[in-house]
Amino acid sequence: MAAMKLLLSQARRQALTKPFSSPFPQTFRLFSSSSSSDPNPKLEPVSYAAKPSDAAVSPEDRSRLTREEIRYTKDSPSLTPVSYAQRVAPLPEDRVASEEDRERTPEEIETERKRIESENRARRRFLRATAVEEDTSSLPLPTLLKPELKHGKKPLFDLVEAIREIKGNAKAKFDETLEAHVRLGIEKGRSELIVRGTLALPHSVKKDVRVAFFAEGSDAEDAKAAGADVVGGLELIEEILKSGKIDFDRCLATPKMMPRVYKISRILNNHGLMPNPKQGSVTKDVMKAVKEAKAGHTKFRMDKTSILHVPLGKMSFPEDALRENVGAFMNALLLAKPAGLKKTSKYAGYVNAFHLCSTMGKGYPVSIQSLSRAADHYTKLQLK
Repeated sequence: MAAMKLLLSQARRQALTKPFSSPFPQTFRLFSSSSSSDPNPKLEPVSYAAKPSDAAVSPEDRSRLTREEIRYTKDSPSLTPVSYAQRVAPLPEDRVASEEDRERTPEEIETERKRIESENRARRRFLRATAVEEDTSSLPLPTLLKPELKHGKKPLFDLVEAIREIKGNAKAKFDETLEAHVRLGIEKGRSELIVRGTLALPHSVKKDVRVAFFAEGSDAEDAKAAGADVVGGLELIEEILKSGKIDFDRCLATPKMMPRVYKISRILNNHGLMPNPKQGSVTKDVMKAVKEAKAGHTKFRMDKTSILHVPLGKMSFPEDALRENVGAFMNALLLAKPAGLKKTSKYAGYVNAFHLCSTMGKGYPVSIQSLSRAADHYTKLQLK
């Protein structure tokens, strides 16, 4: 242990007395820019040019300076004062009289006036602004003339006059149809106030209509007696459900059969034949429903824009027949009026506009008063 301590103390003394020597002396020489092998090279002093004074330098001297000297020279050129001649406004008494300032004679003044007037007259004639003096004492007072509006409201026609005009302007090669277009006063999107129904026209084109009636028991016998083409109950429903085909134009049912008819509702809805109580196709009066269906019913339904489009006959019909058809439609339209429509009058707020037209003709607005008279006339004929 004592020998180890002696060895460490001698090694410490040698480390303090000898200078430090790098273990990689050759590496230092490789990265050194000096070719000499002296480890401690001497540094030579470097001298710089003296900074010029801040005094102003003339342009001649400035051109002689070097680039480094110009950096330390302030750019303060000397300006020499410039003197101008003193300007004084002339006084009135110093002004020299000219020929224009002399007093002119009356003849010269009159000549100048005539010249100016002739120039003004020519200028007004060029601009088409000649003043015309007229005697307005004998003219009448001005009156206000109302301009004729090209796109104003069309005059309303009486129902008879409208039908006469439509028949006179129907010049197509085929038998045109009389169409009614009604704009209702019902807000869009009110599904609870939708207007729909069926209409039996007193004068219509006779067609062979096949009628099917879903009923059982005595109702089925009454339907056959009334002239129904297809009558059946559950067996008819199963047959249509299996085949998916129908061979009739109108479909009626009793309230008792409606729960079973719902099985084929998809097939009937595809053809627009699903019985509906609002359209009168679901009824207990079998005889009357079948007779009206065989006579040919016209369906009407309000579209999304609160407008009805209904055909009401042909142009070959006489005027009285067309008038009765329009009266029947107005009666059916009043019966289909929604209960939630809060209006006191029959037509006020319900029927906003009524137009009649042919298939290829223009429309004629019809007055509500004449339509009301036609509906009352149709009601009187039905009571007789």
